[in-house]
Formats: sequence, structure tokens, C-alpha cells
Amino acid sequence: MTHLRRVLMLAVCWTAIGAGSNEAAADITPLDIQFKREGVRRLVFDENQAIHLSSLRPTEIINLGTQHPVVSGLNAETEYTVDAGRLRATAGQPVESALWIGGFNPFATYDVSFPQSASQSGDAGIEFASPDNQNRISIVARFVEGQCRSLHWSVRIDGVRRQMETIDLREPIRGPFKLRIQVLGTGLNIYVVENGINRVVSIHEFSHHIDLRRKEHIRSFDFRLLTRLQAGEEIAVKSVEAALTTGVGQADVCAITYEDGAPYLDQGRLWFTMSVRGRRLPHPLQGVFSMNPSVFDVRFEGIIVFDRDDGLLRNEIASHIFYDRRGQEWRGLTVGFSAAGDPEKNIPKQLWAVSSERDPRFGFSIMAAKDVEMPGAAEDPHVIYDADARKWRVLVCTRGGPGFPATLYESDRWDGPYKIIAGPAEVNGTGCLLQKIGSRYYAMFGSKDRKFYVYSYPELKPLGHLDMIQPPWRDGENTRCWPNVIPLPDGYPAPYIALTMDRANYPGLKGWTYGALYLYHGHPKAGAGRERYEYARTAD
Repeated sequence: MTHLRRVLMLAVCWTAIGAGSNEAAADITPLDIQFKREGVRRLVFDENQAIHLSSLRPTEIINLGTQHPVVSGLNAETEYTVDAGRLRATAGQPVESALWIGGFNPFATYDVSFPQSASQSGDAGIEFASPDNQNRISIVARFVEGQCRSLHWSVRIDGVRRQMETIDLREPIRGPFKLRIQVLGTGLNIYVVENGINRVVSIHEFSHHIDLRRKEHIRSFDFRLLTRLQAGEEIAVKSVEAALTTGVGQADVCAITYEDGAPYLDQGRLWFTMSVRGRRLPHPLQGVFSMNPSVFDVRFEGIIVFDRDDGLLRNEIASHIFYDRRGQEWRGLTVGFSAAGDPEKNIPKQLWAVSSERDPRFGFSIMAAKDVEMPGAAEDPHVIYDADARKWRVLVCTRGGPGFPATLYESDRWDGPYKIIAGPAEVNGTGCLLQKIGSRYYAMFGSKDRKFYVYSYPELKPLGHLDMIQPPWRDGENTRCWPNVIPLPDGYPAPYIALTMDRANYPGLKGWTYGALYLYHGHPKAGAGRERYEYARTAD
């Protein structure tokens, strides 16, 4: 079945069933639904969901010298052998050398797995470098007397060392562990992984020396296993891997939809954009996830980056992606948070209209981006085509007091220009959503005051807030979470779900590294119906 035919069939199904198959369901409002928590999970470098890019796996190597050649331009006196499922590096004299592992991706996670620390001596780790070795970024573990006691960080640009640091570990490592490098475009995080626990060791910035988001570096750099040995030293490695990963947390949950806001239910799964977290801006990535809405099997599907035709691939987040059946194209709006990583800071954070003919849900995807005229718009957009109004409408958080209030915009085109038609709302908002519940659209958004607000559409007048049993916060915690309410057709355990997140930061990382994912089932309350909506409107 072609993609277009499947899309049309799904569209017919959604039109026929709406948010339910009976008249009562058509009269429901968000205020009539009670959401009960069903599950929670935080994906922290879930290795079962890593999307493979390149690797060195000694158990699979037949021809080491061809599969993983020694990099030219460095000393080639290191002897690399495969023995008992391990790669071993030995040297008869002081030597630095490297094996080619794969290409370079500035948004990937890189691992070196050491089978043990006892009997190890010397340095081994990861390097990203240009073919002429003039530009090199390296992170190696240093072994002394059978223990890993420190890590060594180094940056060379145009052959000149620009950064160098030795990072002493609080506790020496004696057993097996992984050296994990999470690259985030303009910086990276270094972890030590022991017994499945990812411990932050250090964080680094380098964009003022070199911007690895530049296409010229992405296309030319290699990913290497780097070793530095003195005479008689030996290092054993279990594996070396590069993959797209789930990061340390997920946030900014937004369902992928059709142009009218109907959920994109494909292959029996709902599809979401979520930010894959590293640390504070500009270091998250735009991830894509899916979930069978009858269970809680959140699955990492890929990463989207954005091309403004400025020579960089950018890690924007807080995107709403939709499939436009009218234009037969994947489209959406994203927020230019990557601007915080630009050394020159020439273009401030703003909204970008993004598009792709290729389905961007899988693997590593690039969507074209262009600026969109939407005066005052700041972040967290959600866009629909309102067939009754024959207009594109966007609910988005805008600049100005209080904080980032939600505001409704309108345009004749999906990519603008847009003008304000309602709002701003009266509260500091986050995570905008335009969703049809029953027969009407509603505006919803999170806030800092312990509520998921519900406003009327298109008037943008307050109606109330969602009724949630065990919301994703406790007293004293940050409550600026995203509502992400989704209606489902008949046959699921609940007619509505909400998938949201908390705001708990990852230990050892500063700011905005949240969070865990929370699944809620929503059921209409007894006596739910139109009277409740009309009462809320007249009371306002």
C-alpha cells in the first residue's frame, strides 16, 4: 500500500469516528475528562533502543587491518590484535595512534567499552578528527597501575592545541566500564558508565574554536579509537560504538499530526516529537518517538535536524511536525534554540517553518527550514488548518508578561505570514496544543502554577484546567510541563490519553535536562456533556 493511500484511508477513518462513535462523545469537553496516571519511565541512554551508526566489535572482526585501518599521519608502531573477543593495543616504544571506526555525526553518542581495569596501562578513548589531523578533539581514559584514575581532554584546531584538561575521577575505577561521549552539536558531555549507571564526569564547549554542526566538518571528520602508550603498556577494548540515543531525559512532548491536528496513527502507533536531552540550551536534540496507545512502550525512532541553508545542520527543538495531505508534504514549525550555540549570535531565537518530502520519522533526518513571519512569537508552537475558517491557526507562547503567555495567530498559508487574532492569555504558558475534543477545538497549555490550562478556541478565553490524578509534579517542583492530550478511536483502553513529562534535572548536569515520561488514561466523568462547557463560557 502506498504512503498516500494509507494516509487517505486513515483520514477517512478519523473523519468517521471523530473522538468517539456516539453522540455523547461528540459533546465532551476537556473539562469533562479525568486523567489517571498509568505509567512513568525515563529513558536514560536506553541501549536497547540505540540506533546504530558505526562500531568496532572484536567478535565480528575477520580482517582488522582492512575493516579498521590505522589512521595515516600518526605513529603506526602500535600493534593492534584481536584476541579472545578483545581488541588489544600494545607498544614497544612511546607511541600515539588511532584506528578508523566510522564517520562523524555531531549529534551522536560514542562509547568505548573496557572489559576490565586490572592490567591496563596507558590511554585509550575517542577522537573526532579531520583526515589531515589538523583538527582533533579527543577524550581518553588514563590507566595507571590497573586503575582508571583520570580522563584527558584535548582540542587541536589548525594544528594548534586550543584546550587541554586532565579530569581526575572522584573514585578510581577498578572494574569494567564504558567511556561515553554525548556530542551535542556545539558541546559534549562525558560520562563513565558502571553497572548501568551513567555518571557525569565533565562537560565541554568548543564552538568558539570550531562548530561541528558545519556540514564541511560533518562530511570530513572521522570517528576514531585513539591510544597513547608508553613502552610495554597494553590496553584492551571490548567494543567501540557510535549511535543515536535517547539521551538522559525527554521533554517537550508533541504528537505528530495531520494538518487538521488529528493524531498521526500509523502502524498501530502514535508518533511524537520529543527533545532528547543533554543539558541546558543549546544542547538538546529533536527526537522522534512512537508508542502503541494501548500500552506504554515508548520507542525511540530517530533524530531530526534542520537546514537553514547557512552551512550548518541545527539542533532545534519544541517542534510540531504534521503531514499535510493537501500539499502531500511533511511540514511543521520549530523553535530556533540552536541560536544559543552560535559564536556570533547573529540570529536570535525565533520560529522556523520546516518541510520535507521524505518521511522524517525514522533514523537521521534533515528538514529544510526558513524563517516565518509571526511577530512576538517565541516558542512551543502548535499549528492546525481550520477547514471551517479556511485558515491556518497557530497557538504559540509569545514574548512579554506574564512570562510566555499563549497567543493565537492566523494565516492563509501554513508558513505565514501570521497575525494575532486572540490573546495573549492571562498566565505564563508552555507547551501549546490545539486539539479537537468531541466536535470542537480547544486551546491547552502548561504553566508554572500547577495547572494544565484549557482555553476556548478561537476566542482564547479561560475555561478551566485538566483534572489529573497524580500530576507529573510534587509540591515545590517545576510544573511547566506539556499537556499533549490525544483522542483515540474505539477499541483502546481509554478514549483519551495524555503523554507528558516532569522537570527533574539529571544529576551532575546544569539546567533543563528533564525529564521522565508520564502516561495518563482519560475517561469522561459521569454526566459529562455540553452543559458544562456552556456554563464555563457564561461564567467567564
